[in-house]
Amino acid sequence: MEGITTVGQLARGGKAMVSGPQFRLLGPMEVRLGDSAVVLRAGKHRALLAALLLRPNRVVPVTELVEHVWGDAPPARTRGTLQTYVMRLRAALGDPSLIQTAADGYRMRVDPLAVDVHRFADAAVRGRTAAASEDLVTARKAFAEALELWRGPVLSDVPSETLYSEHAPRLTELLMTVHEQRIDVELALGNHADLVPELFGLTRDHPLRERFWAQLMLALYRSSRQAEALEAFRQLDRTLDEQLGIDPSAELRSLHQAILVGAPELAAPVTEREPERAPTSPLQLPTDISDFTGRAWHVERITALVTGSQGNAVPIVTLAGPPGVGKTTLAVHVAHVLRDRFPDGQLYVDLRGYALGPPADGVDVLSRFLRALGVPPDEIPPDADEQSTMLRSLLSGRRMLLVLDNASAPDQVRALLPGTATCPVIVTSRDDLRGLIAMNGARTVPVDVFTPAESVALLAKLLGPGSHEELAARCGHLPLALRVAAAYLAGRDDVTISGSPIELAYAALPPAPQRLFRLLSLVPGPDFTAEAASALADVDADGLLTVLAIAKLVVSPAPGRYRFHDELMHYAASLRAELDTPAEQQVAWTALLNHYTRGVERCAELLYPGILRLPSTASGPAPRIATSADALAWLDAERPNLTAAIRHAAQHGPAPMAWQLADALRGYLWIGQHVGEWLATAHHGLQAAQASGHRPAEAAMHANLGTLYLRLSEYALAVEHHNRAAELYRALGDKDAEAGVLNNLSLVYRRSGQLGAAKEALVRCLEMLRSEDSLSNGLYNLGQLAVELGEIDGAVEHFTQALALAPNADSHTYLGMALRLQGRFDEARSHLTRALEIGNVPAGEAETLENLAALELAQGNADAALSLASRALALVADGGDQQVAASVRVTLGEVQRALAELDGAVELLDQALTTARRIGYASGEVRALIGLAGVWRELGREADARAAAEEAVRRSTELGLHALESRARTLS
Repeated sequence: MEGITTVGQLARGGKAMVSGPQFRLLGPMEVRLGDSAVVLRAGKHRALLAALLLRPNRVVPVTELVEHVWGDAPPARTRGTLQTYVMRLRAALGDPSLIQTAADGYRMRVDPLAVDVHRFADAAVRGRTAAASEDLVTARKAFAEALELWRGPVLSDVPSETLYSEHAPRLTELLMTVHEQRIDVELALGNHADLVPELFGLTRDHPLRERFWAQLMLALYRSSRQAEALEAFRQLDRTLDEQLGIDPSAELRSLHQAILVGAPELAAPVTEREPERAPTSPLQLPTDISDFTGRAWHVERITALVTGSQGNAVPIVTLAGPPGVGKTTLAVHVAHVLRDRFPDGQLYVDLRGYALGPPADGVDVLSRFLRALGVPPDEIPPDADEQSTMLRSLLSGRRMLLVLDNASAPDQVRALLPGTATCPVIVTSRDDLRGLIAMNGARTVPVDVFTPAESVALLAKLLGPGSHEELAARCGHLPLALRVAAAYLAGRDDVTISGSPIELAYAALPPAPQRLFRLLSLVPGPDFTAEAASALADVDADGLLTVLAIAKLVVSPAPGRYRFHDELMHYAASLRAELDTPAEQQVAWTALLNHYTRGVERCAELLYPGILRLPSTASGPAPRIATSADALAWLDAERPNLTAAIRHAAQHGPAPMAWQLADALRGYLWIGQHVGEWLATAHHGLQAAQASGHRPAEAAMHANLGTLYLRLSEYALAVEHHNRAAELYRALGDKDAEAGVLNNLSLVYRRSGQLGAAKEALVRCLEMLRSEDSLSNGLYNLGQLAVELGEIDGAVEHFTQALALAPNADSHTYLGMALRLQGRFDEARSHLTRALEIGNVPAGEAETLENLAALELAQGNADAALSLASRALALVADGGDQQVAASVRVTLGEVQRALAELDGAVELLDQALTTARRIGYASGEVRALIGLAGVWRELGREADARAAAEEAVRRSTELGLHALESRARTLS
């Protein structure tokens, strides 16, 4: 590829590691020298640097550079002006040898992997190579590495039409190809369900790219969503016809036909989740600093305590000392030194025990640790005690190191402690945490200021050789003060320190960065971006943050993200209280909330546009979020800040921002299964709405919590919140919203076995519904409920009405089921056969086949029933709809009993019982118990048969399952 250095020219075989300057062109231009950012304010300087970086280590002729920088309007002294620009670039980069002069142009001497464009191409080639050799896990990592490099449109702030026209289309096409190849790998790994939200976004952003549509159709089909897969094809067909006047490709048409007939070759791979569920080795440590100095005794002592044998006790080492002495730096350095002794990885968290904002939430931290250890989000329990138990189980038998930074109390730490001595813990705190010593056997290592020799050694590294004793003493040998002082003195030979280094560093700043420094102490979360800082202070903050970073008043732990040291945040807050009026602070805080709210709303538009949201009062520009992938990345990065902002707004105002943020965020939290944050944000939103007396917001937050508690199977709380939401919507006269809540409430009642209450809620819901789609769905629910209650005539009536409104496969299947239960076998067969002709998703087709099997069994055709029920089970047995799978196993067990295959029947019915109890499928549980009672009686196991029948009677009676209760009583 012209202009891109690929894997053939670079180091092979793994993720590239690069030292020295780093250059980023995949988005706004970024130049980083170590921890510092270099800001190139002149657009022509950026164009010149980009032209050189796109062809590293090769001479770019002067004529081409002139065209890239000035286009059709070069200056009179072209070569002289170009030389001046090169000189300024050399000065900005700090190493004149990076740009070399050649006979007819200039050459950028740089490792190609230091330029994100070439690193992207390298990772893409590594991904394709690994995929071709069927090393899918390696391919996925390489493709993910490539995609992570993109921060926005390529060369987005480089004002050069020629560079953009030459490189942007090619790089953007390569980006799309990498997306396609990565998704192919994920599909081959069996991750189809996880891909669906992303593919919805990609097809929306790139509606003419057929490969994304093919992948979406396959992912939906494999996720038991056949009807949606077919609808995706119809949508693409319409789009191509309207915009281009063409038909979908032959490949798409073949895939569509294969989905229609359920072609076996479309099935998901059998080793579906194996690579995902393998033990992971998280590497969460922050970067170790290159100029770590001194602390030899501390390193030796901590190492001895961490690695020394203490029997079965978990080694816990607390680094205790005042702020600014470098506890975090020491803990991270030791953890890096010991990394090889803990091959299963390292977990790290900043507990924010001394921050101005709220400390880290225990449930959130546990959830993050469990995710890092490979637990799928939907398997993480909501309760902190259960999460803590799961964490200890996962760490058992592994060799991992945990670093718990900035703990202010023992209770912040205890839930995170492992239960095995092979996983030691390093804790940092301003206090000695005596509760950990007394209750958990922690050992304390005091950390104080540097010795004079250590202070001088650090200053020599930062400022060069010289007489630094007086400066070290003026800084009190405090490491934080030493670094700030060194940054203040760098390049100022005529300046001395005559007071607090931090105060002097602040005083030396111009007014604009001083103001930004003060206002940044308003940020309630752990970090912030330049965009957030710009919104907060109503300025272009990029350059100002660079000034603050150079002065060591903020740090940049990752590209584009910044944070405070706790002590500096407290200092900034004290200055803010003194120098900025309450009105000015409120304006800044509201502007930050507007930024967050507009960002979440933009993400909601891209990721879940169909979810209704409360009206927004947020103003101002939204963050730069162009695609669904951008939206997910932004939400993932900002989640801790958003949670903290919602909490702060609920407690300190403005209250509307708390509920608007919580409401707009719920779709993302539901998609990502972020239960801890979902619970916290919904409660804070509700608190704010109640305090303000805003009834629509209060209703929305109650409905939000009701949905969450339904997902958690906390049925009493789900009923409480849904009922309150319905009452509020009724008082507001919002019938559509009330109907939606009542429909959800009926589902809560059904799952908890309160069938009468479920029927009442559904009837009230149906009275309010207006659209035919909503009415048909409500009638389906009411008909299914009637079947569970044994009201078969009512079920036939409801399903007949639903069929008239929506004559689809589900309507025919449900009506066929009800007619079979009425004994009207010929009519039932007609509807069930029609359902198969129409086609359905795998779970829907399995229900149809199961009902046909039950019909054949009722007419004495056990062999035909066996074939139909076996086909049904094959559709849902491996990762399909588990409720349908349990029901099919009950029917197949009954068929096996009719064929005198009693051992097989017991096995199927026992599997169905286990599944039904696990997922809360009440009628399936009772049907399985009735089936087991009958089989065990035929096997002569009277005690087992009686116990199963009595349990079936008890459960059907308490659940109100009258028809099943009658069957169970005949066996008991």
